[in-house]
Amino acid sequence: MTKLIVFDIDGTLTSGKIIYSDTKELKEFDVKDGLAIATWTKKLGKSVAVITGRNSKVVQKRLEELGAKYIYQGVDNKDEILETILEKENISLDEVSAIGDDLNDYKMLSKVGKSFAPNDAVEDIKEIVDVVIPYGGGKGAARYMIEYILENDYNTSLKELWV
Repeated sequence: MTKLIVFDIDGTLTSGKIIYSDTKELKEFDVKDGLAIATWTKKLGKSVAVITGRNSKVVQKRLEELGAKYIYQGVDNKDEILETILEKENISLDEVSAIGDDLNDYKMLSKVGKSFAPNDAVEDIKEIVDVVIPYGGGKGAARYMIEYILENDYNTSLKELWV
């Protein structure tokens, strides 16, 4: 049963596109993904971790809004950070679900209990995950993942939790 969800950011919670202006970095997040994540953290009291290779104030702000308990940015070795989180949460890899889209997620995804990738992930990742989501990164992939976990692990749905 999933107790912790781990998200990569670029390519999973966003489309993977990064827009720079002279003064800002812009990322686009799907509000439907946000509702699902906030339901997981705030309504169900479950943990979310973000482990991403880049550093971004935008990511920090958005994931704090959604109730992420752990936000690790600028990470090269994601599975090492995951081990640290497991110790803090006192849970096993079998109780973790994670989503990623590229090779820097490979080790982490191959270790967790349930692994997911958006349909626009690189082929090497799609070959090793348990579930390839029918949506692209930043286009409902996170919501699909959470709905899948709720249905398969908790025998409930987002709709049942809200309506």
